[in-house]
Amino acid sequence: MFEVIKSGGIIMVPIILCGVISTFIIIERLIFYYTTSKGEKALLERIYPLLKRKEFTTVIEECDRSNTPLSRLLKKAVNYRHYSDKEIKEAVLNEANLEVPRLERFLTPLGTIANIATLLGLLGTVTGNIQAFGVLGSAGTMGNPAILAGAISEALVTTAAGLVVSIPSIIFYSYFVSRVSKIITRIEASAGDVIILLSGRERIT
Repeated sequence: MFEVIKSGGIIMVPIILCGVISTFIIIERLIFYYTTSKGEKALLERIYPLLKRKEFTTVIEECDRSNTPLSRLLKKAVNYRHYSDKEIKEAVLNEANLEVPRLERFLTPLGTIANIATLLGLLGTVTGNIQAFGVLGSAGTMGNPAILAGAISEALVTTAAGLVVSIPSIIFYSYFVSRVSKIITRIEASAGDVIILLSGRERIT
C-alpha cells in the first residue's frame, strides 16, 4: 500500500491531508448530530410536563443540562415568557439564527475538500502525463520503460486517490446539509409548541 501511495508522487501529500481532515469532519458531525437528536428527544419528554405545571425554573435547569440547539431556543422562549407572543417568537428566531452556524459547522470545509481533492487528482493526472510524454519525447519511441511506468502510475494513483477522498466527502456533505435542514425544521416546530404552552393554550399535537 505504501508503495502505491509513494508512486503517486508529491501530489499525494495534500490529497492524504484532505482525506484525514475529511474523515475527522465526517466522524465529528455524525457524533454531533446523533447526540443532538437523541438529547433533544429526551429533553422534550421531560420539559412538556414541567411547562404545563409552570415549573419554569426547572425547565431552565433542564435546558442548561441538555445544552443542545433546541434547549437554547426553549430557554430563550421561557426567559421571554412575560413578553407578548410576537416578542417571544422574535427572540426565539434570533436565537435560531445563532444556532444555524453551529449546526453547519465544518460543512463548508467538507464541501471545499470534496472539490479540492478532485482537482488535486486531476493535477496529478496532468503532471503524470507530462512526465510520460517527456520520457517518450526525450528517449525515442518507447523511452525508458521504468520511468514511463512511473509517470503513468503517478497519473493513475493520484486520480484514484482524489476520487476516493472526494466521493465520500460529497456524499456526506449532501447528507449533512439535509440533516441540518431537518433539525432546523424540527426545533422550530418544537419551539412553536412551547410558545403555545407559554401563552396559556394547549399544545398542538
